[in-house]
Amino acid sequence: MLARIRKIGAAYQQAGRVRDIVGILLKYGYDDLAQHVPLPRAARIPIFRRQQAEMQSLSQAERLRRACEELGPTFVKLGQLAAARTRVLPVEYTDELAKLQDQVTPLPFPQVRAFIEAEFKRPLSEVFSSVEEEAIGSASMAQAHRAKLLTGEEVVIKVQRPGIQKTVREDLALLRQVARLAETHLPQWRRHRPVALVDELSRTLEQELDFTCESGHLERFAWQFREEPTIHVPKVFPEFTTARVLVLEYIAGVKPATSEELSAAGLDPRETARRIADLMMKQIFTHGFFHADPHPGNLRIQPGERIAYIDFGMMGSLDVRTRSVFVDLVWGIVRRNETAVAAALLKLTQTEEPPSRAVFENDVAEFMHQNFYRTAGQIQFSRLVNHLARLTGKHELYLPPDLVLMLKALSMTEDLVSRLDPSLNLVEMAAPFMKGLRAQRFHPKRLLEDLFEFGQEISEAAHDLPGELRRIVNQIRAGTTRVNFRHEGLEPLTNSVERSTNRLSFAIVVASLVISSSVIIHSKVPPLWGGVSALGLVGYLLAGVLGFWLLIAILRHGKM
Repeated sequence: MLARIRKIGAAYQQAGRVRDIVGILLKYGYDDLAQHVPLPRAARIPIFRRQQAEMQSLSQAERLRRACEELGPTFVKLGQLAAARTRVLPVEYTDELAKLQDQVTPLPFPQVRAFIEAEFKRPLSEVFSSVEEEAIGSASMAQAHRAKLLTGEEVVIKVQRPGIQKTVREDLALLRQVARLAETHLPQWRRHRPVALVDELSRTLEQELDFTCESGHLERFAWQFREEPTIHVPKVFPEFTTARVLVLEYIAGVKPATSEELSAAGLDPRETARRIADLMMKQIFTHGFFHADPHPGNLRIQPGERIAYIDFGMMGSLDVRTRSVFVDLVWGIVRRNETAVAAALLKLTQTEEPPSRAVFENDVAEFMHQNFYRTAGQIQFSRLVNHLARLTGKHELYLPPDLVLMLKALSMTEDLVSRLDPSLNLVEMAAPFMKGLRAQRFHPKRLLEDLFEFGQEISEAAHDLPGELRRIVNQIRAGTTRVNFRHEGLEPLTNSVERSTNRLSFAIVVASLVISSSVIIHSKVPPLWGGVSALGLVGYLLAGVLGFWLLIAILRHGKM
C-alpha cells in the first residue's frame, strides 16, 4: 500500500512538472500543444496571451532557445546536445541552440547560508571569516559566492540550488518516457536514437550534480599541467567540498572577451590568444583530457598573460587511438586524400549499419572539393565541425560524445582566439602537435608497448580458452545450448508460401461447401423449395461466391 501511495505521489509531481513545461512552451507560442496536452489555466488569461503575442515576433529557433533557458538545466543541456548533433534539427535551430545560456536570478542569501551550514553541519563562522551575500555568478543548477577562509585565503563557494537534483531527475524520467515512445512509434525519429541522447544527457547531468566529480576533474587538470608556467589552475579545498558544495581558490583576472579589454588591463591580446590556443592543443593532443567549455566567462587572464580556468564541470577525455585517428582525419584533409578521410571517419564514428563505401567516399570527396581545397591556414575548425556533422548525419554515423565535446571545444577556442588575434589560425597551431602524435606511433618505445600489450592480450585469450571450451561442452551436455538462426532476404518467399497456403485452405473450404451441399440436396433435408433442399441451394450459392472471389484474387496477382 505504501509503495502504491508513493507511485501516486510521484505521478502527481510529474503531472505538475508537465503542466509547468507546457505552460512555458505555450508562453513561447507553441499553441499546437493544446491539441495534445491539457492546458494550464495561465494559457487563458489576457496577460499570458499578450506574452504570446510578443513572442510571435521572434523566430521559431529563438523561441525554442528561450524556452529551454526558462525550463532549466535539464533542457539547457538537452538543447546543447541537440545543437551538437546537427542531424537531429535543422541548421537554423542548431545555430541558435548553440547560444544557450544558463543564467537565472540568484537565491536569497539566507537560504544559501542555511543550505551550506546543513552540508557542513556547522555554522559558516566556523569555516569562513567572511562571505559576500551577493552572488558573483548564478545559474539554474548552482550559484557562486566569494568568501574568505579563517586562514585568510580568498575562495569561491559554489553552492548547488536546493531541490535541483529532484527537478533534474523528474525531467530526465519524463524525457526518457518521451524518448522511448518516439523511438517505438515514430520511425522517422528512430535513426536519431532519442533514448541514447537522453542517456547521454543523464550521464552529463549526474556528473555536474556531484561536485566531487568536478573536484576530481580539477585535481587531474592541475596534475597534467603541474610543470606548465603559462597556466594557473585554482586550488581545491577537499575538506570543505561535498557533493553539493565546492570550495576552491578565488581567481582574479580579466575575462578575455575582447582585445580592447585585455589591452586596457595592460595585457597583450595576441600573446593571450596564442597561449589559449597552445594550451588547448596540449590538452587535446598531448594529455587527452580537456576543458570542454572554454568560453570567455570560464577563463581569466592574469598578469604576464597567464591563463586561468575557473569552471571544471564539463570536461572531455579522449584515448590515444581516438586522438590518432582524428589526426589522420585532419591530415587527410590537408593532403586532400579523400580515401584517407573516409577511412578515418568510419573509424571515428559508430553506426548500426555501415554505409556503402563507394557512396560514402563520393560524398567525402564532394565535401572536400567544396570546402577544403585550400591551404592549411585557410581551414577553419568551426567550418570543419559543421560540415562533418552534416556528412555523418546524412549517412547515419554517430560521433562519440567526447569527440563531439572536443570538436565543440575547438570551435569555441577558435572563435575566442580569432577575436583576440584574427591572424592566428588554429589549424596551423595544431600542426606541430599532430605531427608529434603521428611520429609517436613509430617511436621504438611505443612500438614495444603496443607489441607487449598485443602479446599480453593473446596470452590472456589463450589462458581463458580452455575454460571457455569447457563451459561450451558443459552447456551441450546439459542441453542448454541454443543456436539462433535469422533469415534475411526471404520475405518474398515467405509471403508467397503464406499466400499459397491461404489459397489452398480457401479452396478446401469451397470444396467442402460443394460436397456438403450435394449431400444435403441428395438427402432432401427440409425445408424444401420446389422439391429441392433450400439449405443445399444456399450452400451452393455461398460456394459459388467464394470460388469466384478466389478466382479474382488469383487473376489479380497474374498467376493461375
